[in-house]
Amino acid sequence: MQTKVLLMKKTDLFLSAAIAAVFCMLSAPLQAERITFYADSMSGTAGSTSDTTKLEGNAYVRTSSMEIAADSITMSGKNFRYIEAKGNIDGRNTDTKMEFKCGSMSYDRETTIATLKDDVHLEDTENSVSADAQIIEYNQNTDTAILQIGITLKQKDNVCSGAYAVYRKKAQILELSGNSQITQGADTFRAQEITLNLTSQEITLNGRVKGSVVDDKSKKDSGTPAGGEKDAPSAAPGTPAGTPPGTNTGTASPPAAVNTPAGAGAAQ
Repeated sequence: MQTKVLLMKKTDLFLSAAIAAVFCMLSAPLQAERITFYADSMSGTAGSTSDTTKLEGNAYVRTSSMEIAADSITMSGKNFRYIEAKGNIDGRNTDTKMEFKCGSMSYDRETTIATLKDDVHLEDTENSVSADAQIIEYNQNTDTAILQIGITLKQKDNVCSGAYAVYRKKAQILELSGNSQITQGADTFRAQEITLNLTSQEITLNGRVKGSVVDDKSKKDSGTPAGGEKDAPSAAPGTPAGTPPGTNTGTASPPAAVNTPAGAGAAQ
């Protein structure tokens, strides 16, 4: 893929124009992707097989689908295929509406895969989903993010955590593994593997399943009727002698939206 490059430099317009002229000679206008970038200072080399440009101080790069601002940015490879950034990174993918902040990153313009590292914060602005992790790999073609280490993902009332996660933006599916946990308000679900449908809010648990659910219905039924005292309920058939009336001797069932595959384990 041939690339047409537009260079801008705040402190030296003459140098920027000279370098831009060199890069334009290497590009084909019919199949060009314009790359715009600027910084406080810039150094670089250009050749027919390898191009390298380093931007220092208030660095900024914009491609057809990606915007990146950072302390420093290095572009390398033929037609600037690789982009690496460091320090106070603030960026967004203009095609998929994903925004991010992190300490370091690399981006392959050919595979459209961005690897974000060091206190990563990712925002899916279209679906009001936010995620934090130490490493996030985002594939623009598949619209999928892989999260690792210190994961927290939030959406509506859901707070999700685990050792490893896959967020499928188009399908709105989150897959968690490794001591996974999802909290929905006062309800908590734990398992080795958890799948959450972010649209329907359906949860599937698999492996060493545990959970606790607050029964809102029992709270409503415990109230006293207006104008008098609530009658004590009679004991259910089969209740052991001496058991106080109204005592629940069974195990509460999880909400209908929670699936536990066979062999996954019982909720505790």
